[in-house]
Amino acid sequence: MMKNFTKAALALSAGAALAVAAPLAAMAHVTIDPGQADAGAYALITVKVPNESDTEKTNRVQLNLPTDTPFTSVRFVPVPGWDAELVRSELPEPVMVGESEITEAVTSIVWTAQAGSELGDGALLLLPVSLGPVPDVGSVVLTADQTYTDGSVVSWSGTEEGAEKPAPILYVNDTPVDHHGGTATAGADAHGDDHSGESDNGNDTAPSSDPVARGLGIAGLVAGLGALVAAFAFRRPTAK
Repeated sequence: MMKNFTKAALALSAGAALAVAAPLAAMAHVTIDPGQADAGAYALITVKVPNESDTEKTNRVQLNLPTDTPFTSVRFVPVPGWDAELVRSELPEPVMVGESEITEAVTSIVWTAQAGSELGDGALLLLPVSLGPVPDVGSVVLTADQTYTDGSVVSWSGTEEGAEKPAPILYVNDTPVDHHGGTATAGADAHGDDHSGESDNGNDTAPSSDPVARGLGIAGLVAGLGALVAAFAFRRPTAK
């Protein structure tokens, strides 16, 4: 009976370990934080870039900005070890922003790692940017391209539900949708004055769940089961 119990406990422990691995793996996406902003505001967001390769390093990140609802103000916060470039392009069609007609705008931000500053296994790169004014739309898709030292490129551009490589999305009027553990983070909105550089943080919407906390909670369950297995497996039989 003790042998059967030990096997069952081990199986349960292994299953819980897989449950931990799944949400943690799902969080390894390029995301933005916060993932929600008010129309007309200057949003200060952070692009979060994890390195998903066990053998290669991330040496280039490109955030693509919309051309149908362009941002007239795009600024980056310098990050040590990484060079940033604002790429300005002519728009496919002129766009009215307020009372002005815009024919060109910043269509992407490119970060390139300096020698020795490439993003390695288990590391997370944080890239703060200011975008504004935020257009009065449902949401803004900000696709991203992540390049590794072997030349391979991962395109974070999926917008369909359950996308394997979901695009970061800035929600404005739409309700935030959770893709694979959090493509967009609906949290504190950041509003800044493009001329002063100041920001005003609010808490309009809170995320319904925290995948990190959920993962840690399951990890605690795994640890407890492991201890239980050890206790029963190595307990000496009581003399009769």
